[in-house]
Amino acid sequence: MSQLESIAHRLMVERGLLPDFSAAVLAETAGIRGAPAASGPYVNDLRGVRDLRELLWASIDNDTSRDLDQLSVAEAMSGRAVKVFVAIADVDAVVKRRSAIDEHARTNTTSVYTAAGIFPMLPERLSTDLTSLGEAQERLAIVIEMVVDADGTMKGSDVYRAAVRNHAKLAYDSVAAWLDGAAPAPARVAAVPGLEAQLRMQDRVAQAMRGLRLQHGALSLSTPEAEATFDGGRLSDLRPNQPNRAKELIEDLMVAANGATARFLAQHGFSALRRVLRSPERWDRIVALAGTLGERLPQEPSGEALARFLTKRRREDPARFPDLSLAVVKLLGRGEYVLESPGQTPEGHFGLAVTDYTHSTAPNRRYPDLLTQRLLKAALSAEPSPYGNDELAALALHCTAQEVNAAKVERQVSKSAAASLLGSRIGEVFNALVTGASAKGTWVRILHPATEGKLVRGFQGLDVGDRARVQLVRTDVERGFIDFARSGAS
Repeated sequence: MSQLESIAHRLMVERGLLPDFSAAVLAETAGIRGAPAASGPYVNDLRGVRDLRELLWASIDNDTSRDLDQLSVAEAMSGRAVKVFVAIADVDAVVKRRSAIDEHARTNTTSVYTAAGIFPMLPERLSTDLTSLGEAQERLAIVIEMVVDADGTMKGSDVYRAAVRNHAKLAYDSVAAWLDGAAPAPARVAAVPGLEAQLRMQDRVAQAMRGLRLQHGALSLSTPEAEATFDGGRLSDLRPNQPNRAKELIEDLMVAANGATARFLAQHGFSALRRVLRSPERWDRIVALAGTLGERLPQEPSGEALARFLTKRRREDPARFPDLSLAVVKLLGRGEYVLESPGQTPEGHFGLAVTDYTHSTAPNRRYPDLLTQRLLKAALSAEPSPYGNDELAALALHCTAQEVNAAKVERQVSKSAAASLLGSRIGEVFNALVTGASAKGTWVRILHPATEGKLVRGFQGLDVGDRARVQLVRTDVERGFIDFARSGAS
């Protein structure tokens, strides 16, 4: 085990996360003979599973991803409307509630992605095979069907079970380059008749929905996460993972699908977990930050005003927009899971400018999505909810806490990786952005390698969003410490 792997294991244990699967989980996994049949008498029977295998379903994900949670396809309708289908892997068909596998997933609540490797929420035999919507595989799925008008307005939606088949496993970067006109169609796209037109239709719908959300105050941010790169098995850099048009396509379809899912459960009288982002507590600092750029924001939180400000800054200063985005993200605070009961007014998601929102589109990677899937299947079968309100409320708190713990592990391992890369660069001076300022300390982010560190000297008067020149003064790989001093500070 490498030093980074050892650090990741230790940090997960310290944060109440399970880095390894128990013997019971492994035995249970080994006993699963295969994925549930998605053909034969099971399809189109009285259980309401539709046969949609011949639709041109395709997945778009990272180049190396094998835990494929969703597929998408679209159909033109009369007028200018489009029917969009999003298929979500039916993980619950394999992972039964209260099983050993389910208990492990319920404990961690999420896959943990670190520079030392991935610690999946589900055993890889499931997440990358039996419960993955892999290319050429026939699988059971939950399908969210949405009718979207030309202006991005959703006219209606439905949820049902179906059998699907992934006709092409595609990757973000190559699809984005093609959609932007910078490269020919990826080989897998060109190899499937009709797929090029299919993807362009999805892109048009996604762009229309995104444009409408932006009008309503959705925040257009650019905060690329650090991604570890390796050279011959050795960590060589931490580089920002850049957004692109294909990622936006999938993001927009998933936001729409998650909204349709939340409304479906509410219409069927089911309590559920909602994903919310409350109005930012540090709105005053966002106002002050805008003021330093010659812009004015209202004194009370306004998503529409903030969205207009961000759109203008992206257009006028694209080079510095990622720094501004990062500062705003830090000031917005974290999303969280909350219980919503029937008839309750939704709290909504400030950053997405949507009222109805849940997590349902990544059940291989997030436990709230698997939980939501079980609620959907109960509603579809006219059965009682498998979860009571007290249990859902407790799970909302637990999933929120574990998400925070997982993020801390990921960030700490990334800092340990960065500390190993920066060990020979003590004394160098970097351009930095202040990303945190509180009684606990002041934190800054540098770009090469992409990492954060603590400003141990010269932090007086600095706040989130300020820029500074900082000198690297100390690193500690085991503890993930990267210490800076403001350049010139004694």
